[in-house]
Amino acid sequence: MKPYFPSAILALLIVYLGVQALTGERGLLSGHARDAMLVRREAQLAGILEQRRDLEVRVRYLRTDSLSRDLLEERARAVLGFSDPRDYVIRVSAPVATKGSTPKA
Repeated sequence: MKPYFPSAILALLIVYLGVQALTGERGLLSGHARDAMLVRREAQLAGILEQRRDLEVRVRYLRTDSLSRDLLEERARAVLGFSDPRDYVIRVSAPVATKGSTPKA
């Protein structure tokens, strides 16, 4: 039994590494899953970059050297909750929580 023990350990190690090379997280058979995740992450990155560009434009218009009255008025109305008398205001009430229910996050 002694002479076969190192060979058996080595054979098990080779089998384990072979299975991992095929079916592991970075294995040969999981390439399509990685490609799909890459596409999702690229779409997410594009959305985040678009949000960043929008925020940079808004920040540029809020600087004192190039202050936009329209943007300042819009932000003041949103923060303070005021509206212009010529605006149409549609009030949306929040759903009322019952005593037994817990808020979902």
